Amino acid sequence: MGAQVNTHVIRARGLRKAYKHTLALDGASFEIPAGRIVGLIGPNGAGKTTALKAILGLIPFEGELDVLGRDPRTQRDALMNDVCFIADVAVLPRWITVAQAIDFVAGVHPRFDAARCRRFLEGTQLTPKMKVREMSKGMIVQLHLALVMAIDARLLVLDEPTLGLDILYRKQFYQRLLEDYFDEHKTILVTTHQVEEIEHILTDVMFIRGGKVVLDAAMDSLGERYTEVLVNADRLEAARALRPIDERSLPFGKSVLLYDGADPARLAELGETRTPGLADLFVATMKGTYA
Repeated sequence: MGAQVNTHVIRARGLRKAYKHTLALDGASFEIPAGRIVGLIGPNGAGKTTALKAILGLIPFEGELDVLGRDPRTQRDALMNDVCFIADVAVLPRWITVAQAIDFVAGVHPRFDAARCRRFLEGTQLTPKMKVREMSKGMIVQLHLALVMAIDARLLVLDEPTLGLDILYRKQFYQRLLEDYFDEHKTILVTTHQVEEIEHILTDVMFIRGGKVVLDAAMDSLGERYTEVLVNADRLEAARALRPIDERSLPFGKSVLLYDGADPARLAELGETRTPGLADLFVATMKGTYA
């Protein structure tokens, strides 16, 4: 492993985007260093897609945004040489063949390596003349992944990439991405509201709510900051006095309380402690969003 490159791939300051009746981005600020896999996670309507569109130069916005040293508003064409963007994996046209899909991507993306793509496909059942409509969902995922992984982009942006795929193929998609594509020179930004399945591949997480970034942290720092405690009914008042950010009831009179930055030693006196999963953190942070 070479020296980590510490340049910022994305630097955003006070991003604001208003549509007619809503503020989709409300002063969002964040930085994404190179060589990270970052999950941008939020409920529908939180501003995830708007943030991506701003990063990709697809919409006008207010505030400062630097992506790979460029302003997406004025330097989009140059920027897209170094960026690969993928929405929903399941959207390849049904009539297209494997060979046509390869030719198409080769025509639109300057950094696409067709030979590399064909090498990725050698280990699959896909043949050049096979049409998308003849493929299983798993094969479609393999084709999509081969197309993506043959693009030598510095920034890969995935917007809810596995919508409509069952869990087995979603896992396969992320696993291949991790094993065959990602390295310290690339950065991957993934949006999703399905937290559990990308939790294990992320290096960093950002929660977005109401157009604001409400959590921005390295995954390995979450355990230092957040703690869940399993508390019996007789300790509940003492536990509540330490100001948890969330509380949920379990059977048999037990409760789980979630703390941000509390003293670990004091929490350990109240009950069994553990690092919360990303899904539990997400639910606690987003409480009230769905009201």
